Amino acid sequence: MRTLGLVASACGGAERRLLPEVAEPAVRRGWRLAVTFTPTLGRWMDATGAGARLAALTDLPVRHEPRLPTEPKPYPMPDAFLFVPASANSVVKLALGIADNQALTALNEAIGTPGVPVVVAPQAAAAPRAHPLWETHLAVLRSAGVRLVDPVEGPWTTLLDLLDAG
Repeated sequence: MRTLGLVASACGGAERRLLPEVAEPAVRRGWRLAVTFTPTLGRWMDATGAGARLAALTDLPVRHEPRLPTEPKPYPMPDAFLFVPASANSVVKLALGIADNQALTALNEAIGTPGVPVVVAPQAAAAPRAHPLWETHLAVLRSAGVRLVDPVEGPWTTLLDLLDAG
């Protein structure tokens, strides 16, 4: 069974859309989910009960806090990663190689691992997109082999097609 590293950050709609538009369809397609949230989204998901509903779909822990140095990694490197939604803040940090939370640590490791596809779907408002370095950050990610889907129109399920296509 293939493992999908499903990563999400705190953007409007994540608590409503992630489960029906990505997680459930991914499981139906045969993916095993390794779910990681940014700390803020982890709090949102816990508060709305969406985190528990996602956890019910996988035998792996849903993570948003770092592990202790004495704790082993809870699973091996996933076969592919999907980062949706990706906030402007997280996109910039990822382009700069900043790994200051569990979600960005997982993604940075994936980008540095040959053969592990990474798809990122930024969800950013007009102001962050107008920043003079926004396009530079996207270019850095593309040059690292990250597949950017910007913006995502329609259901997020279509992002799974990119992973299934290879």
